[in-house]
Amino acid sequence: MKRALIIRHVPSEGIAGFREPVEAAGYEPDRIDISDPDFARVNFNAPELLILMGGPMGVYEREAHPWIDCEIDRLASRISLGLPTLGVCLGAQMIAAAMGAKVYSGPSKEVGFAPVTLHANAADSPLRQVEGVPMLHWHGDSIPLPEGVELLASTDAYANQAFRRGPELLALQFHAEMGEDPRFEQWLEDSDDYVGQAGITVPELRAQHGRHGPGAVAAGRAMIAEWLRGL
Repeated sequence: MKRALIIRHVPSEGIAGFREPVEAAGYEPDRIDISDPDFARVNFNAPELLILMGGPMGVYEREAHPWIDCEIDRLASRISLGLPTLGVCLGAQMIAAAMGAKVYSGPSKEVGFAPVTLHANAADSPLRQVEGVPMLHWHGDSIPLPEGVELLASTDAYANQAFRRGPELLALQFHAEMGEDPRFEQWLEDSDDYVGQAGITVPELRAQHGRHGPGAVAAGRAMIAEWLRGL
């Protein structure tokens, strides 16, 4: 069986709804936390699929998180080899940084369920599976597009919501894996200030999750299933 290695930056942000399509595509998910003593020795080029999940830290916070440079260096090696790689939120920012882009703190927080706007070149991409579906956004950092990638989706607040390079690399700023995972409640703990900066309250966000979550995660699963079929 093929191996899918999941890089987890915090325990509350795992593969969530993506596990189903990954396993259905014949991959055996394996996971390592960045806090694991073995993380620094993990060979990013070994697994058939690498999945980098989200986290509250910024790519630019390298002094506070020395593991970031180590992760980016190994990620850059994998990307240079054209090996299948998926990044979500912080994971997408890591991909951009590994490709030479300078990720920076954005002008505002984007939190809540809202659809992304697809670009014309996304019509034949897996992103078509999420068109018109409110997806979960939870970030305040901006991803400049690296050279050699295609922009697939945008929102009014952040233009670079998804990009790809060929069939093997997909980066998503939004959380298409979330919608039914109970760990969402952990995201909401002590988040009133962060969420409030996006002009929304925690009760409103919880209500959005109940209303849009199932449809969001179903669309996210369909998107990842289609992407995996194209590898």
